[in-house]
Amino acid sequence: MVVTRLNRIDAAFERLKEDKRSALMPYLMAGYPDTETSLKLLVTVAEAGADLIEFGIPYSDPLADGPTIQAAASVALRNKVNTDTAFDLVRRARERTEVPIILMTYYNTLYRYGLDKFASNAARCGLDGVISPDLPPEEADPWRQVAAKYGLATVMLAAPTSTDERLKKVADASQGFVYCVSLTGVTGARTSLPSNLTDLISRVRKVTDKPLAVGFGISLPEQAKQVSDIADGVIIGSALVNLIGQNGDKCVESAAAYISGIRGAMDS
Repeated sequence: MVVTRLNRIDAAFERLKEDKRSALMPYLMAGYPDTETSLKLLVTVAEAGADLIEFGIPYSDPLADGPTIQAAASVALRNKVNTDTAFDLVRRARERTEVPIILMTYYNTLYRYGLDKFASNAARCGLDGVISPDLPPEEADPWRQVAAKYGLATVMLAAPTSTDERLKKVADASQGFVYCVSLTGVTGARTSLPSNLTDLISRVRKVTDKPLAVGFGISLPEQAKQVSDIADGVIIGSALVNLIGQNGDKCVESAAAYISGIRGAMDS
């Protein structure tokens, strides 16, 4: 049986659309800088203005991630963080926040854990969706069917190098929103946005009416504002993870101030 409850992701984007605002979606790594602090960060960034949160499971070979998130994953793995740890952190966070949480993980993690078991446990702990950057739409049906059974959205990635036909295939396979990759390459904070970003958003809009969220390279408030003017969501990962790593015992307060500042810029 397919679960048909209104997913928190859909509800969030509907609410934001009514308010004429774009979603702010920070990325956090489970278990970074340590397990308990990552739980505090989950709750705190939600309180600071995040509309959705992307929560990463550390992986030893994160092909889509740049050095910042790779380093965070290495720390989390040394902290013995695994899939069950991430599920438990989300379960505990759900006691304090209803902000949608989307798990980011590579397909080998899903496959080795067992698709049905993974989806079942993900839904039970309060997750709303899964992003698997190395899962192409042509091979996604087994996971998408299991995810749908438990009410989980499968978020697919659209790249600027994709043909229009490919963008439609990605958009059709995606639930919740389409993750638009702003540039070719891996994750990482950049000082400027790519010149072809508006063109990518326009191309994806022609093939779907689903919300579009942009990630990879966004770090500054003015960049977030620029993206929020053309897209439905702004994803910030490496810049936030880097800030957390730089601020030690003050990382939770620093993350809250950073997210609050980004939210303010987007709403200005």
